[in-house]
Amino acid sequence: MPYIANTDSDRAEMFAAIGCRDFAEMWQRAQVTEPVPTLEALPQGMSEPELLQLFQKLSQQNHSGLLSFLGGGYYDHLIPAALDAIISRSEFYTAYTPYQPEASQGTLQTIYEYQSAICRLTGMQVANASLYDGGSAVFEAALLSKRVTRRSQIIISAAVSPTFRAMLRTYSACQDLAIREIPVAPDRLCDDLEALEQAITSDTAAVILQYPNFFGCIPDFAAVTAKAKSLRALSIAVCYPTALALLQPPGELNFDLAVGEAQPLGLSLACGGPYLGFMAVKAEYMRKMPGRIAGRTTDLDGKTAYVLTLQAREQHIRRENAMSNICSNQNLCALTALVYLTLLGKQGFQDIAQQCASKTAFLRQCLAAIPEIKVLGEGNFFNELTLELPGPAGKFVQQALQKGCAPGLPLGLYYPGREKQLLVAVTEKRTRAEITTLANILKEAAWN
Repeated sequence: MPYIANTDSDRAEMFAAIGCRDFAEMWQRAQVTEPVPTLEALPQGMSEPELLQLFQKLSQQNHSGLLSFLGGGYYDHLIPAALDAIISRSEFYTAYTPYQPEASQGTLQTIYEYQSAICRLTGMQVANASLYDGGSAVFEAALLSKRVTRRSQIIISAAVSPTFRAMLRTYSACQDLAIREIPVAPDRLCDDLEALEQAITSDTAAVILQYPNFFGCIPDFAAVTAKAKSLRALSIAVCYPTALALLQPPGELNFDLAVGEAQPLGLSLACGGPYLGFMAVKAEYMRKMPGRIAGRTTDLDGKTAYVLTLQAREQHIRRENAMSNICSNQNLCALTALVYLTLLGKQGFQDIAQQCASKTAFLRQCLAAIPEIKVLGEGNFFNELTLELPGPAGKFVQQALQKGCAPGLPLGLYYPGREKQLLVAVTEKRTRAEITTLANILKEAAWN
């Protein structure tokens, strides 16, 4: 590995830390039975036609034709055909914002328009230029609350995405943050609102709630956010942006911050990334917000101009005093979200959300005719339902995959005691015929 910058002394120090003499002993301790690959073991080069044939053969192993009802934070939404053509223009095709505050006016304007769209969606006053993904946005929101309140306790509901909670714990390991999770009983879908209220004290920096929550439920968080406000703790909403086309925005629900994963806004699932984290806050927290902010002003000639503003928070300050150390952002992904929203327009975006909700209601109606399947929860839902199955959800998923259907997410993967529960997501892409197919697969499943 000639291009890895580790020196012999670097490697010796790392081997000493793990108690090994060299790579061979490290592989032996790791019980790796396969030989370590070497450059000499690589096959001979291929011609272009041979390489194309190889990749075509490999691609046939993909399950690209699966009928997908997977959700849990990442969704199979329709992407307008024009979107990729627009974002692939050479003027746009970069992930970076300029370092000079006034350079590249076109890029700065797209960031400003993206921020405006996020503010409009969330009902907040200020948004940043983007974050890496939804999980990092949750962590950055926790850090912001610590800076604002000078407290370190973070209360988070177990009905927040397990991925986001895991990322919060990982990122917080080297920070002075104490994470306290409030569990949700295995037979419930709604957050334990009473326990959340009781958990908030004068030591609490923030309470983190998901809206709608991971199980698809839409709780009324009014009492929880009121308790947080009374003790000067911040309320953080983790949002599904498509749902906000129909739901009351968090800015109108007493939340101080709105964060989330913007993958549903035109980004393909793409095996897990790249994705896009968003953050919007009330104006009073603007100077404590991480990431870059594009602002609009006028130049000496009175013309509209765009600029990276409040840079002293990030670029022109000692590293240890910065709001974060994010040197770039997901600008291309943010542009994708902006183009997606612009192509759809307000009415089109609301139509997408309405289709998600109405098709989910149709699924509930179909499942009502299957006595073995129980749809949990009686409250309001957007586009996800939690089903109680007669047998293990993981086993049913394997059966359904054999029939070309990914029926949902087995909740037992993340929540002990929910091994028979399946989280099913319905987007506007699913037709009524496909929803009926899922219902038939459930009806015909072998539960023994």
